[in-house]
Amino acid sequence: MTAVAAPAYTLGDPRPIAAEAPYSFFLPGKAELDAVGPGDLVKLLFEYTHETENWAAERMWVTVGQVEGDHLHGELSNQPDEPTAPISLGDPVDFERHQILAIVWAEPETAPPSPEYREYWERCLVDDCVLEGLEPVEYIYREEPDPTPEGDSFPDSGWRIRGRRGDATDAQMEERQPSYIALAKVLNRDDSWLPLIDEPVGAAFMRNFDTGTYVRQD
Repeated sequence: MTAVAAPAYTLGDPRPIAAEAPYSFFLPGKAELDAVGPGDLVKLLFEYTHETENWAAERMWVTVGQVEGDHLHGELSNQPDEPTAPISLGDPVDFERHQILAIVWAEPETAPPSPEYREYWERCLVDDCVLEGLEPVEYIYREEPDPTPEGDSFPDSGWRIRGRRGDATDAQMEERQPSYIALAKVLNRDDSWLPLIDEPVGAAFMRNFDTGTYVRQD
């Protein structure tokens, strides 16, 4: 008979996630992490190691208590949504600074500034083969944006992004499925065209893979 794992959790390391998705997953800067102290609220990734009912992982808040260098102690500040979670509101949590996802400062007026970065949540149409990592970006053009769909918080950028054609026939190109998605998701996969992202409506570029540059199209 196979033994059933007892409910338990580990704390995730968000750095690999940020490295994989640098345009859509942002972490506090080093100055912020170094400044975290007693009374601050920090968000951590709790990953359950047993078979769960609803969620295999949850992002939850912890109130910082004792600090020992990069090792911190605190207590869970919200009740997990996962019914089988082995931790509850008020339970002690030990963690490292690098595991912090976000911070709510007890004294925001003395907190260090957050890193400045540009967000790319405007939408675009992109071949799924680009999102799946099967083909790199080859052809981009910007047209008049479509109306913002009901319920969407971000407008269409007008960018249309095609994956490398390679040996694909016209019919195969027509069969490619597009997704309407945030520019950030495309940039996570292929940001070679980022310097062109502010080009106006009507712009079009074809990638030259030999030179690594994009050539403006008439």
